[in-house]
Amino acid sequence: MFSRRFILGALSAATLAARASMASAADEVYIPLVSKGFQHQFWQAVKSGAQQAADEYGVRITFEGPDNETMVDRQIDMLAAALANNPKAIGFAALDSQAAIPLLKQANDAGIPIIAFDSGVDSDIPVSTATTDNLAAAGLAADKMAEKIGGKGKVAVVAHDQTSRTGIDRRDGFVNRIAEKYPDIEVVTVQYGQGDHLKSTEVTKAILTANPDLNGIFGTNEGSAIGVVNGVQELGTEGLVIIGYDSGKAQKDAIKSGLMAGAITQNPVGIGYETVKAAIAAVNGEDVPALIDTGFYYYDASNIDDPKIAAVLYD
Repeated sequence: MFSRRFILGALSAATLAARASMASAADEVYIPLVSKGFQHQFWQAVKSGAQQAADEYGVRITFEGPDNETMVDRQIDMLAAALANNPKAIGFAALDSQAAIPLLKQANDAGIPIIAFDSGVDSDIPVSTATTDNLAAAGLAADKMAEKIGGKGKVAVVAHDQTSRTGIDRRDGFVNRIAEKYPDIEVVTVQYGQGDHLKSTEVTKAILTANPDLNGIFGTNEGSAIGVVNGVQELGTEGLVIIGYDSGKAQKDAIKSGLMAGAITQNPVGIGYETVKAAIAAVNGEDVPALIDTGFYYYDASNIDDPKIAAVLYD
């Protein structure tokens, strides 16, 4: 028979352990990150950077996104679920720069700081945005395109969407730079492939069929750029200059083989890392810069193996 004192002591120990566990859960810094998707290697690199920061700072993160970058409603559901779990902060990469604003207002009213990453929202609710300067990066892509086609001719854009901040800025950054600096280059069309390489392939084939005298195409993200490469290959088009955005194995292979002239690479690991770092600072009441510029580079066959470039490319 156990003594009454032993039983009471055991119950007391169990109660203390339960209370300690509850206190630990209450003290835990939990930061969910809701991204634009998972289908591109880019997002896996962002996740890797976010996890690096979480491990370094001793916080818990989750990282999720919809199956593809057209699923705005699904992303909003994910954001609502993240908010319902009472996080200390939220990282959010918006598929639609306005659709999430009502939920972001709820988070703001609850004192939960929002860190936008990759793609901002049309609101001042996020305390910070960790992103590439996409207008400047796409402008550089336009400069490289102009250089490659000799400053004259016809070009097109295959963009990933017209609702996210990245889609808008990369399209406008390219088109506006051409208009401002290169009067002898005409942007004949901007088409949208939803960031999906299969849809972008079909869009590219349609553009090439309608414009047999085209000189170049700019693809605004990983899926768009690979779709352009595939479309060109499937039609057997030769002599077309392709400039891409992001990296990934397929783009790197296309550049090494000469199918693609070059591409803009972001710093996806840095985007993920800086998002979590900024979220922790906001939770602690520290000042956080409104914009965290994570940088970009242009790479081609001449510098793809340069250590500085290789460090921000991903497979």
